[in-house]
Amino acid sequence: MTTTDTNDVTDEVMCSCSGTTRGMIYDLVMQGKDIDAISRYSGALSGCGGCEWEIGEFVRALTEQMAAEQSKTHQAQID
Repeated sequence: MTTTDTNDVTDEVMCSCSGTTRGMIYDLVMQGKDIDAISRYSGALSGCGGCEWEIGEFVRALTEQMAAEQSKTHQAQID
């Protein structure tokens, strides 16, 4: 189950080697951590590599969504 909808943050395990969940990755992205920091903090992406694509896509989507929201907020302040 791959999703970019941040309202669907669950306890789904995204990295079976480290047990890292979708919710943990979401929280780390919201703290401003990049993919390397997420790997160091959680242990994800450091085992078999099977989670690399799914986690990478999830982090990319969250980062893009955060940037879009910040842009809207900034534009509203200008207007």
